[in-house]
Amino acid sequence: MRAPYGSGPLAPVVLAVRGAALLLALVALARTSVHGIAEPGLALVFGLLVAAGELVRRGAAAGEREPAPLAAAGALAYALLGDSAGRPTTHGALQVIAVVAAAQALAALPRRAYGRRTDADRAARRTLTVGFAAVCFQPLYASGQAERWFGDGPYFPLFPLTVLALTALCDAVLAGLLARSAARAEGPGALPPYGSLLVDEVRALAGIGTAIGATGAVTALGVAVAGPWAPAVLCGPLLLTQISARRYTAVRTTCGQTMASLARATEIAGYTPPGHARRVAALATAVGRELGLTGPRLTVLEHAALMHDIGQLSLLDPVAGGATARLPAAEQRRIALLGGAVVRRTGAGPAVAAVVEQQADPYREQPLAARIVRTVNAYDDLCGESVGGPLRALEQLRLGTGHDHQPQVVEALGRVLARGGLTPAGAG
Repeated sequence: MRAPYGSGPLAPVVLAVRGAALLLALVALARTSVHGIAEPGLALVFGLLVAAGELVRRGAAAGEREPAPLAAAGALAYALLGDSAGRPTTHGALQVIAVVAAAQALAALPRRAYGRRTDADRAARRTLTVGFAAVCFQPLYASGQAERWFGDGPYFPLFPLTVLALTALCDAVLAGLLARSAARAEGPGALPPYGSLLVDEVRALAGIGTAIGATGAVTALGVAVAGPWAPAVLCGPLLLTQISARRYTAVRTTCGQTMASLARATEIAGYTPPGHARRVAALATAVGRELGLTGPRLTVLEHAALMHDIGQLSLLDPVAGGATARLPAAEQRRIALLGGAVVRRTGAGPAVAAVVEQQADPYREQPLAARIVRTVNAYDDLCGESVGGPLRALEQLRLGTGHDHQPQVVEALGRVLARGGLTPAGAG
């Protein structure tokens, strides 16, 4: 599990992101307090929308990429707001930042009063990304430059859509930096390539990110035509989407907990050494990141690695040390097929079951996830046999690259181990 961004000593990247967001918010609040609030009614509506969205996220399930989509959409809508009921607005970019920062701070008060953790990194990201959107949109719209570029006809919506796309990319860049910083805190062996994390964040934009961007743009257009009451109507569907997404995330979390419990069953029954499934899953995930796996493919790999030995429960007598890598190929395949049959009944999905079933096949017939599970499992088994330590185990894997292990997977494993961030396999 990845450590929360806010735990432990703060990394330079985290300090830089938080510091930039704090400085931007202070400048915006100071400017707004000196010059006063333009269109206070609109500022109040959008401020309450952002604060309400943050409060609604209380109790969100772990793992949600954006636990407060209503707040994100409201903040984007205010950044992209040019007219209200047909009349030009004058609030400007700094007031957008000030209202969003004040609303987030207001929503954080009850969370702190009840002892709930506040996500400072997510708040900093929102301040910076909304500030980026407002700086891109407000000056160009107020000066008329956007209208000269795009015209006042059917092509004008391309302007806010372009700003939304750039804002989403900005948020993905920040999220990737923070995720890499959190991985660095776990140790160098867990450090994934930044490119993989960025691709993961960009792919995620096709989900809830699209709904947030579309709701923000439509809400801004609705206010431009109908006035301040439009957000109450237009943000309702996103709230329903948030509730549905939270339930889906809760189901996925329960499924993951079930798989983790099943993985421990082989240890409790004495078929595998203590911590074997956890070690293989952690190391396989690190190797998968090293080879560019992201998103759902990385999740499938992690779950398959957790469940890879569940088929051993069909054996009358445990294998010595749980080291199935030493069994005949036919027996390895039988155990793998039995394990896949069990996985299919857990609700983990056919992709996870397929990896478990194919982990004992020759690597040229396997998908990449099965190749990784096979190699990492063999490495952990070899270390558990005290063959001479990790280097000796890795050397034996390299000797088996002709048939048993893909050379690229073995070398990726070697790079992860060389960084020394993970507990050596075979350690309890």
